[in-house]
Formats: sequence, C-alpha cells, structure tokens
Amino acid sequence: MKFIATTAALLGLFAAGTAFAADSYEIDPTHAWVSFKTNHAGWAKAHGVFRTVSGEISFDKDDVTKSSIDLKIDAASIDTNHEQRDTHLKSPDFLNVEEFPEITFKSTGIEKTGDKTAKVTGDLTLAGTTKPVTLDVTWNAESPLPWDANTIKTGFSATGAITGADFGITKLADFGLGPDLSLDVDLEAIKK
Repeated sequence: MKFIATTAALLGLFAAGTAFAADSYEIDPTHAWVSFKTNHAGWAKAHGVFRTVSGEISFDKDDVTKSSIDLKIDAASIDTNHEQRDTHLKSPDFLNVEEFPEITFKSTGIEKTGDKTAKVTGDLTLAGTTKPVTLDVTWNAESPLPWDANTIKTGFSATGAITGADFGITKLADFGLGPDLSLDVDLEAIKK
C-alpha cells in the first residue's frame, strides 16, 4: 500500500509539474501585421507592410522567460502602396528576394518587464544577414472566439527598430530613406 501511495504521489507531482508547461500556438496569417516606417528625406515617414506572415509561438504564462517565437515573413510580400517602388525594394539593391525569399525572427531570450510586457531578443535574418534584435512585447489578451468556444486565440503587439545598413541594405540613403526603420508587429495566434 505504501508503494502505491508513493507512486500516486509522484505521479501527482509529475502531473502538476506538466500542467504549467508552455502552450503552443500557430500564428493566424489573416491576423498578422508586420509593418515598418522610416524617415523619407524629412518630408514624412514612409510606411510599408509585409502581407504574408506565419510562424509558431510557445507561450508559458507562468514563466514567460520559457516562451519562444519563430516568425517567418515572405520578403516578396512587401507592400509600400506603390508597385514600382515595391519592385525595386525586392531587387538586389534592397531585400534581394530571389536569393533571400524569407525574413525570419527566432527568439533567443525573454526578459519579463511587467505583468503583460517583456523584452524579446532574437536573431533577425534579413537579406541574408543575421543580427540580434530586441523587441518590446505586450501580451494583449487570450480568449475563445465569440462564435467558436473551442478555438482559443491569444494576441501580442511588439515594437522595435533596426538600421538597414546593419543588414547590408546600404542604398536607403540614396533615396533619402533611413537610416533607421521602426518596426510594429501585431500577431494573433490560435492555440493548438
């Protein structure tokens, strides 16, 4: 009987330990926005967005430092509201999408900064160059869909900044752009 009780207690501890494991989510591509803006010769901010975004999130609500994100962006999905400009941005002068069709961000560390905020550091690979980038991230909410209680969604917003030249994109200045680009990311993800 002692053996059975001890085994049951150990199984109970194991079950309790795994109950707080990270949940897995798939980014909803129809509710994912990765946008950027940069100075345009002092006249205004030039804006752009990537239309095709996908990826996976592992989210541990009890210890966000154990969470992770693997984000993928189709570089050719860039949209700056001008077809000729977009074509040029896809060329070897900028994103070189034929040689480097995918932009990726893979988290390498997370620092909790508040109840629903964190700094997420990761490797950003852009135009064939990989550099560390830190984003300020806010967890917005999690709830079931109003029309489908079995589908749970969570959502995040993030901001950050990069310098184009750090990724080998040196022609921004030739067009009065940059040098820095501010990033805005909003992602909704479906719990698996």
